[in-house]
Amino acid sequence: MSSEPLRAPAESGADEHRASGPKAVRVGVLTVSDTRDAHGDLSGALIRTLLESGGHVVAAQSIVKDERGAIASTVVDWTMEDQLDALIVTGGTGIASRDTTPDAVEPLFERVLPGFGELFRMLSFEEVGSAAMLSRAQAGVVRRKPVLLLPGSRNAVKLAMERLILPELRHLVFESGK
Repeated sequence: MSSEPLRAPAESGADEHRASGPKAVRVGVLTVSDTRDAHGDLSGALIRTLLESGGHVVAAQSIVKDERGAIASTVVDWTMEDQLDALIVTGGTGIASRDTTPDAVEPLFERVLPGFGELFRMLSFEEVGSAAMLSRAQAGVVRRKPVLLLPGSRNAVKLAMERLILPELRHLVFESGK
């Protein structure tokens, strides 16, 4: 398995769009958890580290309980903030009864990016086998801002950030803001 990010062919014009995006994307990182606090939020911390090492800015970071209202309210509030270009939500994307992140955020999507979840599960399958089908990771656009929903596992976060999000974050922001 290659650790290289998936990329479109150079002649596709995607490189031009990547270059047109902001140099530093301002991201809100939301952790959904009934058990984590700021000290135990290892996935949120990993997202922050990876974003900052990629030259991006974590302009907001918070933890909310896995409750639909709290998740949706935070996403709505953050997508109205001018200082945020994108949101990454980690946690609550499984199939357990308390995993409500997709249920809370899906109705807010103005555009759905099915390729994100499809690619994430494909890459996850290479690492964890058929358990990848249990993930409801997905992405969409809310108020012209990309919102990416990731599992809470550090391994899943690392995979999504390194192989999918960081290589395309500027491009996502450029395209969703049109």
